[in-house]
Amino acid sequence: AASVVKTFRKMRVGVISTRPRDFWTVIHNEGELVERFGIELVPTTLVDIVDGAQKMLDSKEVREEFEKLKEKVDFSEVGEENFKKVLALKVAVKNWANEWNLTAIAIQCWTALQKAFGIMPCFAHSLLSDEGLPVACETDVHGAISMALAQSATLYSKPAFLADLTIRHPQNDNAELLWHCGPFPLSLAKGKPKVGRHFILESHSPGVSEWEIVGGDISILRFDGDHGEYSLFVSHAKGTTGPYNKGTYLWVEFKNWPKIEEKIIYGPYIHHVAGVHEKIAPVIYEAVKYMEGVKFDPGEPSEEEIRAWLRGEAENI
Repeated sequence: AASVVKTFRKMRVGVISTRPRDFWTVIHNEGELVERFGIELVPTTLVDIVDGAQKMLDSKEVREEFEKLKEKVDFSEVGEENFKKVLALKVAVKNWANEWNLTAIAIQCWTALQKAFGIMPCFAHSLLSDEGLPVACETDVHGAISMALAQSATLYSKPAFLADLTIRHPQNDNAELLWHCGPFPLSLAKGKPKVGRHFILESHSPGVSEWEIVGGDISILRFDGDHGEYSLFVSHAKGTTGPYNKGTYLWVEFKNWPKIEEKIIYGPYIHHVAGVHEKIAPVIYEAVKYMEGVKFDPGEPSEEEIRAWLRGEAENI
């Protein structure tokens, strides 16, 4: 809990470019974040990031990344040159983050980046999140905050990932697909990891990760606000089996998904959640006591179930 509070109070989120035009859901209030919570946003442009990546293309850092990954990851669909461009972007973003002492990053991952540099950044997100620098897609600042809090709740022992809440399982109304087109951490991949081309965007640019991640105990977390009222939602789930998907994904099962789904729909939450492989609800419950202006909003387990567990009256939550 102390780790979560410390992260929250000293957070600096890097913001690379603006939100995608149609993504009204990821709008944030920069003034409120810094005035109420001390969360600083550090902006930069895609021009600067792409310039930094181009300078890294023939660097020692990219060569070292390539040697480390060339046998581990199947990038045959995109080729070595494109794969190295994604690695150069990863190195450039990491250098920028180190320069400005950033906790997490939110980036406009499409479509300007594809026009400027010819790649998708998804695999770069995967590597950075694995190294403890969470990267949120679609310039989702609240998503980046959520990812930072999720990993700090595990004392940085587990990487966080940003997932779309998409569709229910075709045979199980209590299961939901956690998915995004490629940013889930490489260390969580099941089987041989692959980097391919985007299968939705017209550019079909290279750099999209494709793998299912390992299951087990999962927590989903979302920090969000509406009209000045901020909440921190957390719920436990467990990985389960389900149909194959492109991109990076995991099917997860809840005790009562329709109830959780209703809570998310009626807000102030959006379609993005941070995920992490640990049961963190009790940690978040304790941390929110010291996060003034933030309301604790539990899914599963309930607040009373968490309190009973903390009192030693329940074995599992």
